[in-house]
Amino acid sequence: MAQKIAVVLFNLGGPDGPDDVKPFLRNLFRDPAIISAPGPIREFLAWLISTTRTPEAQANYAKMGGGSPLLAETRKQAQALHERLADRSPDHEFRIFTAMRYWHPFLEDTVREVEAWSPDEIVLLPLYPQFSTSTTGSSLTGWMKAGGGEARTICCYPMAEGFIAAHADLLRKRWQAAGAPKDIRVLLSAHGLPERTVKKGDPYQWQIEQTCAAVMKRLPELPDWQICYQSRVGPLKWIGPSTEDAIDRAAAGEKGILLTPIAFVSEHIETLVELDDEYAELAHEKGIGTYLRVPALGVDTAFIDSLVALTLDALTGPVGLKPPCGKRICPSGFSQCPNPANKAHG
Repeated sequence: MAQKIAVVLFNLGGPDGPDDVKPFLRNLFRDPAIISAPGPIREFLAWLISTTRTPEAQANYAKMGGGSPLLAETRKQAQALHERLADRSPDHEFRIFTAMRYWHPFLEDTVREVEAWSPDEIVLLPLYPQFSTSTTGSSLTGWMKAGGGEARTICCYPMAEGFIAAHADLLRKRWQAAGAPKDIRVLLSAHGLPERTVKKGDPYQWQIEQTCAAVMKRLPELPDWQICYQSRVGPLKWIGPSTEDAIDRAAAGEKGILLTPIAFVSEHIETLVELDDEYAELAHEKGIGTYLRVPALGVDTAFIDSLVALTLDALTGPVGLKPPCGKRICPSGFSQCPNPANKAHG
């Protein structure tokens, strides 16, 4: 009998329709990994932020039909992953589950589904390539609190071969499709984090930098590039430069923009609204004549193949954390890295 392997894809989640926007936002901001204030204060802030931001958020989701496309996009990736795993490892019976952190299907529901299927092995695979306590870390905490138990856990893959190749290939294709314009600056836009989160030892920014360096090493024809961070909310100081500031600098240098969502693997509100509408409009206002947006990885063959390789590699060795190459990649100064082993990189 074939061994049954459950692969659980972690993602953020998003509202299905206008009425879901406020409870989705409240779920997001009541997470201690997002707002670290004491419980009662955090609950009040979650209520306040979700109440005040709902009208604007609903207007943005209305541009996408009223709700988020993230679940549908994740299910496409799950289907592609299932098909490729079945081809690569026919001796296993794979089933792919999706587990969203802040909306349906919630982690708790996915844990029950996995238990009902009674797999021989469970692989936890975040659709966050770079580890952060606010994304993968939060999902892993939620998994354990929901009773998910021990599994083969892929913590991150910021420099995975297929992941890097997919980004580089999509960047090159978008640039070439536009006629390979000169005087172009590549902006690699990632979701931002409060600066204090990074100062506490979160490795996210360092991993973003490793991803970007690896991608751009494959693109010598595009030597002008910059990392930037988007989606800032709240009064705290966030890591920078912001994507808005990067657009300003490109305009000052009379550069066109080739922008890619370097940390997002699916199209959703941060790409379809922020990148396609808000930042495109800002670039136009600044007099930038060329603004090209690279699509998210989605079901790109090289990217899905990298997820296949990560999943199959995770099935080797003991149950537990499965960082790339079986060792810690973060320098030792990043105390929030979940892998305590092999701190020789520091």
